[in-house]
Order: sequence, then C-alpha cells, then structure tokens
Amino acid sequence: MNYQPRLKEKYRSEIVPALEKQFQYKTVMQVPRLVKISLNQGIGAALTDKKLIDFGVDEMSAITGQKAVPTISKRDVSNFKLRKGNPVGVRVTLRGDKMYEFLERLIAVALPRVRDFRGINDKGFDGRGNYSFGVTEQIIFPEIDIDKINRINGMDITFVTTARNDQEALALLKEFGLPFKNQKK
Repeated sequence: MNYQPRLKEKYRSEIVPALEKQFQYKTVMQVPRLVKISLNQGIGAALTDKKLIDFGVDEMSAITGQKAVPTISKRDVSNFKLRKGNPVGVRVTLRGDKMYEFLERLIAVALPRVRDFRGINDKGFDGRGNYSFGVTEQIIFPEIDIDKINRINGMDITFVTTARNDQEALALLKEFGLPFKNQKK
C-alpha cells in the first residue's frame, strides 16, 4: 500500500474543487498549489559560540524530518564582527510528502501551542502568492525536548505557491487549514 499524507489527499479531493469553483478556473492546472516550505533560523550568537550552529542543525532536522544545512555569511560586516564564510544560521527546504507532513504538524500541533495564539497575521504575503511568517520560539514543536535546549531561537517559515496573486494564495492556505486572524472591516 502506498502512503499519502492526509493533506495531499485533501488537496486533490477537496481543495482543488473548492478553489476551482471560487475562482472559475478553466482547467485544473490553473489551481494554485503549494510548491515548497522553507524554514530559516538565524543564530546571531553563533559568532562567539560555534556549537550553537550544530544545535540549530540538530533541532531543525528533528522538527522537519530532513537534514538542515548551516547558512554561511556572504560578506564582511564590521559592525556585527561578522566575517565572510562564517556560519550565521540554519535552513531547510521541504518539498513533496515531507512538506505536507510538516504542514499538518504545524497546523495541528505546533501553532496551538503558541502562547496567547489568536491566529497568524495575513500581512505576510509578498504580492506574488508567497506567504511568510515568523515563530518566536522553537519549543512549540513537540520534537524539541525543552530540557535539552540551551537557547530559545525563533524561525521564519515561508510557503511558496504557484498562485498568481495574494488572494489566491490566501484562499489556498485557508483551505489547507492555516489559522489566519479574523478580519474586521
């Protein structure tokens, strides 16, 4: 038996027909889809303590289920005591089944664990159908053992879609179940 993530099946069976009806697409191929999810964690204190990058790679790999890579600085910045080639963060890009599995864990488990959570802001769209938002603590993910962390770091999460504009991307992400804040107009 072939395994399919639940959100991938939901996309094919429920989301595609709903978006097709909402935006009157002529063909199924016009319906926007989720291409990838990129996670980025900047670790500024890694300039003084190189082990923080290793901890960041381990945490990000545990959260996503995919090996994370350190990000390297591209230029010297004397005000930050930063040299070209120094590791300054951790990133990972998820596609395919791992992307849908991470999205399901994010919606069902991680976001409800955020303190005073009232929904994510819908102002993070870039005008081309991509959405970004930040998480202030990595401990909202159940894969992280609170006793073993040595530093609380936030992370940026970016959803890359094939949507042509922000309205299509917002409708797609709402159909997936991302909890956006209620709009009062």
